Amino acid sequence: MLLDLCRNWWALALRGVCAILFGIAAFVWPGITLAAFILVWGAFAIVDGIFAIIGALRGPLRDQSWWALLLAGVVSLAAGVMAFLWPGITALAFLYLIAFWAIVRGIFEIAAAIQLRKVIDNEWLLALAGLASIGLGVLLAAAPGAGILALLWMVGAFSIVLGVLTLMLAFRLRSVRDRLTHGTPQMA
Repeated sequence: MLLDLCRNWWALALRGVCAILFGIAAFVWPGITLAAFILVWGAFAIVDGIFAIIGALRGPLRDQSWWALLLAGVVSLAAGVMAFLWPGITALAFLYLIAFWAIVRGIFEIAAAIQLRKVIDNEWLLALAGLASIGLGVLLAAAPGAGILALLWMVGAFSIVLGVLTLMLAFRLRSVRDRLTHGTPQMA
């Protein structure tokens, strides 16, 4: 499983870059309309889900940890498709959609991190990303009247943090891959 994860480090890195770019866009264009924001977020969620599903399916099916990444990808993909199918939904409904997505995604990321702790060090990066996702979801659900602009900025900040943590994990997996492919059996 570790070699498969390490071989696909690039998919995790692309997810991180997409998250950072989305987060920056949320701060650069704060006056974007709700419909445009929904479509941009939907595109991000679809890309994020596709890369998560690719990462899960490229891993060995005999291992137990692939399902968490697959389910997180399916949830992201479904949330993104829903955003495209119903772009005119109200700000409150969209807020709850993002809150649900963030909580479910966070739960599956923590589950994946628990599985990864058996094979790599610093799996806490994925667990921390999962906690950030859950925190965002709970905050959004608890204070729905805060407004879509606050949502935009919170999701933007979350996306940047998530992207940075995801990139850190991807580069960590790449370095482990390099050690494994060059015959160094040590784990850092």
